[in-house]
Amino acid sequence: QVQLVESGGGLVQAGGSLRLSCAASGRFFSINAMGWYRQAPGKQRELVATIISGGNTNYADSVKGRFTISRDNAKNMVYLQMNSLKPEDTAVYYCKAVAIASAPFVPRDYWGQGTQVTVSS
Repeated sequence: QVQLVESGGGLVQAGGSLRLSCAASGRFFSINAMGWYRQAPGKQRELVATIISGGNTNYADSVKGRFTISRDNAKNMVYLQMNSLKPEDTAVYYCKAVAIASAPFVPRDYWGQGTQVTVSS
């Protein structure tokens, strides 16, 4: 199994910055991709950014140019640097990993518990 623990959320004023971290632990063979998703009140969970083991990244249009995802494969960590934050970025941010952990040894999605990000205007 894979356990994911997020940290770094909080309250920040519009225009400010936050850095989220996610640590993966447990017994697994590989982590193929990691990413960040968010869910605002009354809305569906949406993709923010993903990064695969080779380093390729993908971003939601709403965060391009403001957020940067990075990954430390040796430490099984993924980060999300969020700059120029806007009130509409307010949401619970979830870390996700696509990993191979146990039989039948196919990639599965694992989720963290989430961390709250609140941006005040």
